[in-house]
Amino acid sequence: MMKINLAHLRERAQSGGWISFAVFDARSNSGSASDNSMLLAQLVAQARRNSLNVEQAALAFRSGGRLQFFGSPSLVDYLSKRGVPAWTHQLDV
Repeated sequence: MMKINLAHLRERAQSGGWISFAVFDARSNSGSASDNSMLLAQLVAQARRNSLNVEQAALAFRSGGRLQFFGSPSLVDYLSKRGVPAWTHQLDV
């Protein structure tokens, strides 16, 4: 079993209202887009099983010395401007 850090936050959406999102400290072994998509889907499902409301999600990881994000385009855009939020939870996967 592995522990994955995640940040689960609720922020005001640009369109009004609120959005709940999760950022996971993880990357697939291969780093490919398809494998990252599968990993993100698995982590979102696990977070939801742990009673977290997740409307958008992204992976956050270092690659080539650079911080990278993968996931919901609007969330990736938000994170690229704000950086990784503080981890709030851990998932056992």
